Amino acid sequence: MAKRVVVLTGAGVSQESGLKTFRDSGGLWEGYDVMEVASIDGWHRDPELVLDFYNQRRKQALQSKPNRAHELIAALEEHFDVHVITQNVDELHEAAGSSNVLHLHGKLFESRSTEDPGLVYKMDHWELKLGDTCELGSQLRPNIVWFGEMVPAMDEAVLITRNADIFVVVGTSLAVYPAASLIHFVGMNVPMYVVDPNTPEINNSMNQVTYFSEKASAGMEKLSKEIIQIS
Repeated sequence: MAKRVVVLTGAGVSQESGLKTFRDSGGLWEGYDVMEVASIDGWHRDPELVLDFYNQRRKQALQSKPNRAHELIAALEEHFDVHVITQNVDELHEAAGSSNVLHLHGKLFESRSTEDPGLVYKMDHWELKLGDTCELGSQLRPNIVWFGEMVPAMDEAVLITRNADIFVVVGTSLAVYPAASLIHFVGMNVPMYVVDPNTPEINNSMNQVTYFSEKASAGMEKLSKEIIQIS
């Protein structure tokens, strides 16, 4: 049976496809205060601003393509049982060919009812406006997990992490919780790999941690070769 490789990815993976990260420009995201456009409080204050912000992100995402890091993660499926847990709301992992992708923070091209969170709709266009409603007549919102909200997929992510034979962290500062807490659910003696130019430190004596202090694509080139050789 193939070993299970679990890959936790963050904004640094999509950055090489031209998508900005939350941490760019000191809390400003293309001129927006992150807490105004990516929090439940911001939504209640100014839903039109939030909708416009995500409309612009969708337009940008439509022009983005998977980069080498996405492709290398997908290619690991030739050798391993690969599960991707991503903090990213784009679907570039799927576009690159990854089969098992869990989105912790929702999906950019989905909307959902503000009355019933279970009513989720796939979007085939970039624009969501005030007055766009679900079948119950309530305003649609982006199907994104914002600051101040629970992360519904977290329990599934923990279960996937507990069953990892190899755990890989790519392109994340490990500063956003609860996603960052997943490293504490990795089994004892399971090898861990971290790819990020800023190299978030993992204080963990139960696992051997190998660091690649590089951008996602360059680091994944080296990491892929290493884990394929030792498997």
